[in-house]
Formats: sequence, structure tokens, C-alpha cells
Amino acid sequence: MIQGELTTLGLGRTEERAYEALLREQADGADDLARLLDLPRERLDAALDRLVEHGFARPPDPSSDEGDALPHPAAPAAAIRTLIHRRQAELHLKSAELARLRMAADRLVGDDGEPGTSGGGVEVVTGRRAIAERVDRLLAAAEREVVILDRPPFTSPDVGALLARGVEVRAVLDRAGLTDPARTRALSCLAGRGLRVRVAGDVPAKLLAVDRRVTLLPPTDAAGPRASALVVGDGLLCGALVPLFETVWERATPLGAEDDGTGALPGPQRELLGLLAAGLKDEAIARRLGVHVHTARRRISRLLESLGARTRFQAGARASSRGWLDD
Repeated sequence: MIQGELTTLGLGRTEERAYEALLREQADGADDLARLLDLPRERLDAALDRLVEHGFARPPDPSSDEGDALPHPAAPAAAIRTLIHRRQAELHLKSAELARLRMAADRLVGDDGEPGTSGGGVEVVTGRRAIAERVDRLLAAAEREVVILDRPPFTSPDVGALLARGVEVRAVLDRAGLTDPARTRALSCLAGRGLRVRVAGDVPAKLLAVDRRVTLLPPTDAAGPRASALVVGDGLLCGALVPLFETVWERATPLGAEDDGTGALPGPQRELLGLLAAGLKDEAIARRLGVHVHTARRRISRLLESLGARTRFQAGARASSRGWLDD
């Protein structure tokens, strides 16, 4: 992930660092925390206020007369649930926007409707062959980036030709696609050539966007004689659709990171992850595991590395998105 897990909530690296420091009780007060993070006090106060606003911390005790008092961090598990619920709400909103566009296409075509431009920067393309030709033209015109959401029934755009031309391609596939070994092998081969591919269990729709200026919404059933696709060229509409891809991309798992496809995590790592999610400090974790604190910290570092996480919060969020914190 390019940035921290909190950025999708309007938060950023400063808030993430402050949250980590609060969890680890690294400072005695706000001034001490500002020095620790090398931040102006005003910037730290703003970051702490945003953490409280978004449910990642509680305000200092009202009985405290100290203007230097710090807020109390929420346990990581609770904070992660807040993050995921907000992301899900955002995803559902964007999915509803896409569903409305899909319904508009169906109304425009109808049983006896004719394909063509419907106005407002939206074009309806009807028929399997016409849709395939339009996809080919869009991909041939791609200059910088193509992003794809795909779910059954799967499509097969010529990704290899795009990669050969130096076009960046990112794709999120529904997890159902991994049941076909041939498809998985083909994806792994393309990944070796530069395709960035992730897997999710809740891909909300099929989508193909070219250079963030044209988006094609394929039909749910491309085999039907009246199957229709929506080609969106309007900038405002594309601006609503491309973020849908980014939201799904952030929640998805890189191809090959799902082990045997069950999402299983080894027992010792699951136990360690649960202790971190409960908000335990390193010393308490070491006692629970029956090891020296330095050993516990090494295990924590290895767990973060295996998840590709920079912080403990990131590790928890990524593990939760894979279903490892559901118990």
C-alpha cells in the first residue's frame, strides 16, 4: 500500500505515528510526545484531535487539569473495526453509484432499444462482438494506466500487450478466480512481466478504466445477445468510478499472499497478532508467550515484515482484511 492505512479516513502519517506512540506509552505528556515525534505542538494537537474525532482515541480525563494530558488510545482491534466499517460504508456508496449507472444502461437499451450515445458523456455498447471491439480500442489507446475490477464471468483483456508498451496495469480479481489453476498460472506469469494483481472476496462490479479518463462497465452476462456495456467519458462520472477501484484495491490481498487460499495463519503468529490487537505492550506480550521481551520484539518485527506492514496498526488492518482477526 502506498500510504498508511489511516489515509482513507482523511488521516495520514502524522496521525499514525501519534497513534503508535500512544499505544506504546512512549511519552508522559503532549509536549514530550511532540519532542519525540519531532513535531510542532500545534501540529501534534491537530493530529490528536483527529484521532479522537475518528474513534482511535478518547479525550483526556475531564478531571485532569493538565493542559499537557494525552488522549487515551483505543485498543487496536476496536480501531481496526472502525477503519473497516468506514471503508465498507464508502465501498457500498460507490457500489450503489455504479449500480445506478448499470440500471440506466438497461433502461436505455431495453428490449427494443438501440445502442449508441445516450448523452451526458455515457455511451451504451450492445452485443458481445461490439463490446469486445470497444474494449480493444480503449486498450489500444491507453497511454499511462489501466485498472481492472473483474469477477465471474471473467474477461480476458490483452494485458500482455499493454505491459509490453510500458502501460501500468493493476487488477483486482474476485477470489473465485483462483479456483482455476490455469488462470492462476497465467496471472503469475503476467505478474512477472509487471502486472500488479490483487485478490478480494467482495469485488462489487466489473470495471475497466483507461488513463482515468474513460471507464467501461462490462455487462454482468457478456454471453447474452442483448448484453450491454457502459462507456463513461464524462470526467465527473469517471471521478466517481475510479475511486471505487482504489477502495477495492486497498482492501485486496496481493496475488500469492494467500498461501493455500484458505487465509490461514500459523498458530503462533495468530496468537501474537491477537495479543497486538488487544493492545498489550511488549513486556506483557513477552510474559504471555513465555519469552524474553527481546524475543517477543523480534517475533513482532517478523510478523510485520510478513504482512508488508510498517506499523502495528497497519499489520492489524491488513490481517483483519484477510479475515485473521474475525475470531
